[in-house]
Amino acid sequence: MDFKIPTWATRLFTPTLLLFFGVFSSFGQTILERQEILLEYNQQKITSLISEFEEEAKNTALRLDEVSKTTRWNKTEKLRDGTEVSLNDVGEDGTLLYYTTLNDPTNQVSRAQSLYSNGTLNLGLDGSGMQVGVWDSGIALNSHQEFDTRASAGDTSQEVSPHATLVTGNIISSGMKPKARGVAFGAEAVTHNWTRDKIEVAEAAASGLLLSNHSYGIKSDRVPDWYFGAYIKVSQDWDKIMYNAPYYLMVNAAGNSQRSQDNASPIYGKTADGFDLLLGFTTSKNALTVAGANTKLNGKGELLEAEVAAYSSLGPIDDGRIKPDLAGDGSSIFSTTSQSNSSYGTSTGTSMAAPGVTGSLLLLQQYHNELFGHFMKSATLKGLAIHTADDVGTPGPDYKMGWGVLNAKTAAETLQNEGFTTLIDESQLMQGETYSLEVEALGTEDLIISVSWTDVEGQYINRGDLNSTTKALVNDLDIRVIQNNETNLPWKLNPHRANDTATKADNSVDPFERVDIKNAKGSYTIVISHKGELKNGFQDFSLIVSGAKISNCSLRAPENIELGSLNEDSLVVNWSEAEETLFEVRYKSSSEASWKSDLITENNIQLANLIIGEDYEIKVRTICTESKTSEFSEVLRFTFNGTETQILENETFSFSGSLGISVYPNPAVNELKIDGELSQDAVYSIVTSSGTIVKKGSAVEKVSVTDLSSGLYILVVQDYSGIQSTKFYKN
Repeated sequence: MDFKIPTWATRLFTPTLLLFFGVFSSFGQTILERQEILLEYNQQKITSLISEFEEEAKNTALRLDEVSKTTRWNKTEKLRDGTEVSLNDVGEDGTLLYYTTLNDPTNQVSRAQSLYSNGTLNLGLDGSGMQVGVWDSGIALNSHQEFDTRASAGDTSQEVSPHATLVTGNIISSGMKPKARGVAFGAEAVTHNWTRDKIEVAEAAASGLLLSNHSYGIKSDRVPDWYFGAYIKVSQDWDKIMYNAPYYLMVNAAGNSQRSQDNASPIYGKTADGFDLLLGFTTSKNALTVAGANTKLNGKGELLEAEVAAYSSLGPIDDGRIKPDLAGDGSSIFSTTSQSNSSYGTSTGTSMAAPGVTGSLLLLQQYHNELFGHFMKSATLKGLAIHTADDVGTPGPDYKMGWGVLNAKTAAETLQNEGFTTLIDESQLMQGETYSLEVEALGTEDLIISVSWTDVEGQYINRGDLNSTTKALVNDLDIRVIQNNETNLPWKLNPHRANDTATKADNSVDPFERVDIKNAKGSYTIVISHKGELKNGFQDFSLIVSGAKISNCSLRAPENIELGSLNEDSLVVNWSEAEETLFEVRYKSSSEASWKSDLITENNIQLANLIIGEDYEIKVRTICTESKTSEFSEVLRFTFNGTETQILENETFSFSGSLGISVYPNPAVNELKIDGELSQDAVYSIVTSSGTIVKKGSAVEKVSVTDLSSGLYILVVQDYSGIQSTKFYKN
């Protein structure tokens, strides 16, 4: 049978779905996938940038040799607490810039666990086939038993770093010692010394690298006050790399200087308040800067409470940008160490928070490629992480933990629901253009709309102005969400009142804007525009919408299944029409053990080559997205006799006895109560629409459903008097 797939349905034919129907697919970043990314890169510009960095590195090396002869500081140091320090650069004002690792010597919690094979979402993600770059004070001990052959050196450095080994383990450790398992425990890591970080990253990004981790930064007690929160040349250089390689994202640690009192002239408050301590590439616009959080989660991975860790460096950036971007857990992380191939240790700090985020982002890239056959641009990945972070404290972002604590589970669900209740659109705004889109709110959750973009490097470089508010943003996009002449504005912070709660106003400094609408009802118009002239005449952007009715597809099982026209060896089966719906049809003869499957966009199918006198069965379900499918309809059974075909009794569930059960509340949010005459030995099972049992337990107790994804489920109860089932919906 031939049929044409309409445009709206093509998103449903993901590699995973095709694999389910017998088509082979492999995941991970293959050579072909890297080549597809590089087709969108301007290799000439990246090559020119690498040459610029190479020349700069030669000149810097000469200057460092000279100044190291006259300074009281050593070129490399290892402090008593294990912190590694290295003289790595000279600021344009002559300040010696020392790089330092960002562990703070003093249970790994990762929402990424929900993405594993045994996780809540059961996605089977582990980072296999994916690669991450790690730049640190040296290379990791790549022979460690936790790395197998998945860690390698990316440069000629022979310096094995204890800190780099901790960081790398936090990302990729296999879990030979279960407590040490990394977030993306099947991924590969290429580790490097930080000496030539910009050059090596630019080269790796030009070859298709998606993510790199940088758990180090400029030592905060050896720079003048104007450096804090300033957009300097190193900030600009990293923005250049990311703008010219738009699939590459740098993840960096915010630093551990909150209580250092190193900045005597913060843009806000007193030195003891801990604000205005971000330095160097942590002030880049396009990178993702990670704070450390103390978190408390329940056994289901839900965030109960969170606060910024006492060590974590706070924003703001002097121009008012929201940094750090978000937070991860960096408290007492157990990981690999470099003493031996089987040694382990515990460390705390933003050095440990950053790789937890990096590993989670790597899994989200893997999942996006699995679902849609390609990777996200870095603006989309960064935007997704911020869009779905768990907001903590007062509503909106702050200068302590940015937009909140990373939630890989919510981010993955946003990808799952794309085209159903969420929208992810990578688009482009040309000079003078306006992007407009109308969406309808679901009405059952907040409507959240965000726009993210990788901006051109800032044109202004601070060379000594204390707390300069000259903005680094070049292409200033604006998002507005309008309903009935009422305009909803994005969040904004004020660096001069850094402790104030966020307000909703025009934002002219951040390359990410988000609009949150509580209790949204009805239709809204999303408008994305720009101020002034767009550098290069255009700006790519990524739009993310959640809490909207993107598709008209319904999760109800198809109804009114009936036989249509017949001839000598075929017949047509019809069912009720449904908008924007893909149907899975399963059918077989009664003598066959397994079902045949077809994907159909029309509300009918022609069954051919039927045998006179044979009994057949057919059932249908709707597919809205990969994770959103209805139950199958009742089975229609018939004996094929040409024009005399006879419909047999439809298949129904039969049970011994009658329990007369019911459940409430339905729909359920947190828990279900099973009502009925049950013995103390009654047990329940919760079954998905695809037949997978996801929970079991005692039927006489309340059933927690907080760990279930939204959707339709079947509750099956078994007792001495028989078996009964009922449906319920999880909100």
